[in-house]
Order: sequence, then structure tokens, then C-alpha cells
Amino acid sequence: MANSTILSLIQNTLQGMGVAKYGDPATVIGNTNQDIVQVLALVNAEGDALAHEKDWQAQQIQYIFTAPYYTYTGNVTDGSTSITGMSSIAGISTNPTYFQVTGTGIPQDCFITAASGTTVTLAQAATATGTAVSLTFSQILFAPPADFDRQIDRTHWDKSKHWEMLGPSTPQQREWLRSGYISTGPRIRYSYMGGYFMIWPLLGSEETLSYEYVSKYWVSATSPTSLTPTKQSFTVDTDTCIFPDALMRALIKLKYWEVKGFDTTAYYRDYVTQRDLAKANDGGSQTLSMNPRPASVLIGIENVQDTGYGS
Repeated sequence: MANSTILSLIQNTLQGMGVAKYGDPATVIGNTNQDIVQVLALVNAEGDALAHEKDWQAQQIQYIFTAPYYTYTGNVTDGSTSITGMSSIAGISTNPTYFQVTGTGIPQDCFITAASGTTVTLAQAATATGTAVSLTFSQILFAPPADFDRQIDRTHWDKSKHWEMLGPSTPQQREWLRSGYISTGPRIRYSYMGGYFMIWPLLGSEETLSYEYVSKYWVSATSPTSLTPTKQSFTVDTDTCIFPDALMRALIKLKYWEVKGFDTTAYYRDYVTQRDLAKANDGGSQTLSMNPRPASVLIGIENVQDTGYGS
């Protein structure tokens, strides 16, 4: 059964509390009555806080994206940060700062700062000179989805190679991987840096990657109908949310009574009961196992080697 709209929730809750003066507002969004304005502000603030108390299933989203890889040629000059005479900059000109480049004369861990026309600008000066040098451009920084709030551990996968990415790397591990001589092996390492999702090492081909995350959205629009939350607060009277009606009614009662300075003992007890019940009912529980490894995994990183399989 669909959850009630914010208008219906506030109407029914205030009526149940005996607040007759405000018990049946015609609208909530845009209402100038200070009590209704206050109730809406409380619901939006406390609902957002509730959304961060656990990884609610309705907020868990899978994100699948492509990690691009391009091979072009260009002229490299020792001591210069410009690569000229590029055969193409297709694919890298939209977000050039997300890419790194490798090739003869290109320093290790070298980002691009700009790409325009037939010129690419490097973050570090080249260390050798060459004409029509083969250059590999690989995107290693990726902006998260607009509703990204936090990652879900152990959901990061290289779908092209069918194995889990390793991470998240600490800043110390990240610098060791990017700056050292030691090979990182075939597995992709990932971390979060400066608000971006980062992978390492540079890829040798275009690959499809994915991870799951918790959305910051907890409110859904009913027009058009959306099965997943699409915003972070109530903005239309017909909006609904991911939380059960009983929990939202308990929340409204508690916070409304609290700001009025009344005794909230009974309302707080009801709110805690409804909150804990909603958390308990949000998804099932895994079967307990005495096995130290996940019981549901038949083949994983513990029993399949990275390379040389079958040799």
C-alpha cells in the first residue's frame, strides 16, 4: 500500500492530536499559517535526519558507468606542458581534468588540465621530445550521481572483468600506488578523493564499472509516480516518503509537541517504537553462519587466483 501524502499526514495527525484549529489545512506547501509552516519545517528536517540513521532499502541504488579509454598521437616537447598536433581529442574534451595520459615523455601520474582544438595541456612538463607519439588517455576520476550520499561497502565491481574492485584505499595507499614502482596487479583499486570516485591503475581498455550507494533522497513525487525517492524534502502537497505512515505520524506528534514546550514522554515512547519497528521491517535478516566467509559465496577472491588460472 502506498504511503500517505504529506498533506494527508499532517491533516490526520493534527486532527488526532486535537489541534482543531489547524487540523484540516487545505494545503501544506505554501500555507502561510505559522503552525503549518513550522510543522512542515520540522518534518523536512527530522525526515532528513531519519534518512541518515541507516541504509534504508529504498535509498540503495546501483550505479553503472563506463570508464573510457582512448589512444591518439601528438607531439611532445621536453620541458613543455603542451601536447600539440593531437590526432583527436574526442571523448576527453568534455571533462579533461578527469583524465590521465601515458606515453613516451609523459611523467608518471600525469593529469590533463585542458584540451582544446589540437592541443592538450598537462599538469606536469614532459621529460622527452617526440613527434606523433602514441598516447593513451584513461579517465580515472568520476563524478558521483547527483543524489549520492555515501557508498555501500563491498559493492564495487569491474563488470567487464567480473571481479570486485579493491578498496577503498587510504590516502597513504593511494599515493603509494600512484607514485611507486611496484606493480599494482590486474585488479582495479578505488578510493574517494575531492568528492570524486577515483580508480587506479590506468585502464588498458574501456571497461564497465559499478557500485551501490545510499541516496540522499527520501521523498517521492506522486506526479509523475516514482518508485524511488527523487528529492530531499517535501515540496508538493502530493509528495510521499519512504517511511511508514505510523512512523511519520509519531514524528510529527513528537516534534510539534516538543517545540511547543509540552511533555513529550508518551509521544517519544511511541516514536522510538515506530522507528525501531520500521528499521526492523526494512529488509530481511541474513542467515547466521559459523563459517568465517560469506555463506552465499561459492566462488570469490578467496579461492580464485588473479592470473595464471588453468596454467
